[in-house]
Amino acid sequence: QSSFINRPALGCMPPEDYVQKLSDTLLSVAPKGLKQVQTMSCGSCSNENAFKAACIWYRNKERGNAIHTKEELDSCMVNKLIFVHVSAGCLTATHSKAVHKLDIPAFDWPIAPFPILKYPLEEFVKENAQEEARCLEEVEDLIVKFRKKGRNVAAVIVEPIQSEGGDNHATDDFFRKLRNIAKKHGCAFLCDEVQTGGGATGKFWAHEHWGLDDPADIVTFSKKLLSGGYFYKDELRPDMAYRIFNTWLGDPSKNLMFSEVLNVIRREKLLDNVIESGKVLLQGLKDLQILYPHILSRARGKGTFCSIDAPNDAIRNKLVLQMRNKGIVLGGCGEKSIRFRPALIFKPHHAHLFLNVFSDVLAAHK
Repeated sequence: QSSFINRPALGCMPPEDYVQKLSDTLLSVAPKGLKQVQTMSCGSCSNENAFKAACIWYRNKERGNAIHTKEELDSCMVNKLIFVHVSAGCLTATHSKAVHKLDIPAFDWPIAPFPILKYPLEEFVKENAQEEARCLEEVEDLIVKFRKKGRNVAAVIVEPIQSEGGDNHATDDFFRKLRNIAKKHGCAFLCDEVQTGGGATGKFWAHEHWGLDDPADIVTFSKKLLSGGYFYKDELRPDMAYRIFNTWLGDPSKNLMFSEVLNVIRREKLLDNVIESGKVLLQGLKDLQILYPHILSRARGKGTFCSIDAPNDAIRNKLVLQMRNKGIVLGGCGEKSIRFRPALIFKPHHAHLFLNVFSDVLAAHK
C-alpha cells in the first residue's frame, strides 16, 4: 500500500526490496540473454535512455574502457563530442507523423528504409525477398558511409512491427540478417518493443518469433507492461553511477500491478488465447478483403496484433469513426492503415462479434 501512497524517487532512494521485486516480475519475463533491466516511466524515456546506454557502451569500447580524459569531460559540457546527450533521440528516430516533429530540431542520424511487403505473402515471395534485400543493403551502406565521414553508428534500432509507421511487417529472415549486420559492424542491436511487447503477437516478446542465435543487445518496453524501461546485456551496464538517471526511474506501484497482470497471463494461459483469437481475427479480415476489395487490402498480423489497409486516409478515418459509433475503438496508423489492438483476454467469440459489426459497416459504406 505504501507504494501507492508514497512514491519513492527510485533514482535516489530505491526501497530495499526493489531488486527482489524486479526479479519476481520484470526479470521473470526478460528476453533471452538479457539479465539486466533499467526501469523508466514511459516508452519515450525508455527509448531515450536505451539510446544513451548504447552510445556509452560504444564509446567505452572505442576507448578500450580507459578512464575518461579531462578533455572529454570538459568538452561534453559544450557539446563538442560526437556523441551528444540524446535528449531528442526518440524524435529523431520517429518518422510517422509530421505534427510530432514540426518546428523541433532533431539529430542528423542515418535513416534506413523498412521493407514494404506485398500481400498475400505467398504470391509475392520473390518481390518481397528483393525488397528486404534492398533495405538490408541500404542499412549496411549507411553504416559504412557514416563511418567514412567520422560518424560511427553506435546502434541499429528497429521495431519488430513498425507500428506508428503503418503496421509494417518483415520476415523473420530479414531480422536475423539485420542483427548480423549490426554485429558485423560492432553496433548494438536495439529492439524497440514498446508497442509489441507484452504478448499481443502470441509471444511475450515479438522478436522471439525471429529465432535469433545471438539475442538483441537491448530491448525496450512500456505500454502493456504498465511502466517502461529496457532490458540489456551485462556489457551495456554503464561504467559510472548517474550516467542513466532521472528522479523517478519508473514507478513501484505499476510494478506491483504488473505482478498481478503476469499472474493472470500465466494462470489463464492468455498467450495461447492470443494465438487462437488471432487466427480467427486475421482470417476474418482476409475474408472481408475478398468481399470488399475496393475498400480493404493487405490484411496482416501476428497474434491479435493485426491491421488492414483502406484505399486512403479519408476512407480509413471514416471507417474508424463509424466503428467508434458502433461501440468499437480502432486505431489508424501510417498513411491509410487500420490497426486492431484488443486486450489479451480477447477471445474467438469476441473476434466473431467484431467481424460481424465491421462487415455491416463495410456493407453500408458509400
